[in-house]
Amino acid sequence: MKKMTTAAILIAGLAASSLAAAQATVGQAAPAFAGVDTAGKPVSLDSYKGKYVVLEWVNPDCPFVKKHYDSGNMPATQKHAASKDVVWLSVSTSGNATKDPKVASSLNSWTKEKKATPTALVLDDGKIGHAYGARTTPHMYLIDPAGKIVYAGAIDSKPSSNAADIAGSTNYVIQAIDEVKAGKAISKPVTQPYGCSVKYAS
Repeated sequence: MKKMTTAAILIAGLAASSLAAAQATVGQAAPAFAGVDTAGKPVSLDSYKGKYVVLEWVNPDCPFVKKHYDSGNMPATQKHAASKDVVWLSVSTSGNATKDPKVASSLNSWTKEKKATPTALVLDDGKIGHAYGARTTPHMYLIDPAGKIVYAGAIDSKPSSNAADIAGSTNYVIQAIDEVKAGKAISKPVTQPYGCSVKYAS
């Protein structure tokens, strides 16, 4: 089997976005969910009511995810969110996410290696991803304290797997957090997510 090129993966991710209409829409209530994290602890969106919450779909094998983690960009964005009292939930969606204990162990090791600091890394067998219409890794959402989605889309403005592009890009998540925390309207509440397709079982 031939290895997919970065361009092919990007095209696959963008194609998936055109095939699946997101059920989670900016301006509407964020779908409620309950699951477990990689430490085996229960995680639910309701438990963070009253706080801003970032959802980030993640897959350590995806070159677009590697771009943002190997460079330190995503961990830095997580730290920025924490400094603004924003909860960060990374979500790993796959058919065996909640069934194979090796998945949690591997994700914990990877998170530690990358110096990532999400509030929790949630294991998802597909229910959360489908509820949100998550299509790519990464795919980002920002939920306000009332439980409404206020941002959905990409991590930044340059849809490539090249870490050199980060410096000249706009980090949409940081921009959205800073704007809402300053009492401003989000200037770009919806952007096109890019990356690898989320690995749903079906």
